[in-house]
Amino acid sequence: MTQMAGLKPQHFLWSVDDRVATIRLDRPERKNPLTFASYAELRDTFRDLVYADDVDVVVFLPNGGNFCSGGDVHDIIGPLVDMDMKDLLAFTRMTGDFVKAMLACGKPIISAVDGVAVGAGAIITMASDIRLATPEAKTAFLFTRVGLAGCDMGACAMLPRIIGQGRAAELLYTGRSMSAEEGERWGYYNRLVAAAELEAEALKLARQLASGPTFAHGITKTQLNQEWSMGLEQAIEAEAQAQAICMQTQDFSRAYHAFVGKERPVFEGN
Repeated sequence: MTQMAGLKPQHFLWSVDDRVATIRLDRPERKNPLTFASYAELRDTFRDLVYADDVDVVVFLPNGGNFCSGGDVHDIIGPLVDMDMKDLLAFTRMTGDFVKAMLACGKPIISAVDGVAVGAGAIITMASDIRLATPEAKTAFLFTRVGLAGCDMGACAMLPRIIGQGRAAELLYTGRSMSAEEGERWGYYNRLVAAAELEAEALKLARQLASGPTFAHGITKTQLNQEWSMGLEQAIEAEAQAQAICMQTQDFSRAYHAFVGKERPVFEGN
């Protein structure tokens, strides 16, 4: 297994406390844009999280009042204009691999959004399991604003499942900002939180999840993702198998004995 607490990334801020990892993109003076290097480092970090035994939940936090302004205009978009098809496809596959790694990491991911979360920043929130936001948050899948299609990093597959086909189509065709109020009303944001309370609320929720049956949480995440492509009968059978696996865990036994003893169960993730 991998220990992630000692990770020292070069392109974002990382910390692990009480089995909760936090990530902040670290270019607040430019609203935290992504670069080729930060994309790759984030992808590799989430790939490693599959094997981490000291992290149970991941939280993306804002930095300097903003979440992420997407791909850096000078460091990414400028160079892309001059690339050939082979290199362009290598880049788009790499960004897609970041999303795949988020989905496959086996840990619940919470995004706490303040200020702008646009372009790839919006994609990070979309690929998270739970999303909190301040009333001031603005979320935009603005690829069409730079002459690209809305189908970036899984947006055409994932966004309609979260907010519905028509609403997703509007955002992806127009590139307009979704207000925080719209996001909450449409089910994109789980709830809105005052800016002064956002980080505390996100970390409180993360600790709650980390104190739960974390092996079972990993199974839940796997099923939430895999059942997209299943028929109903397949999904029910997959859940039967998944739940039978969870019934073999010590956490299941701990919960039973705690209930019988009229105590609160203390889960250990095994």
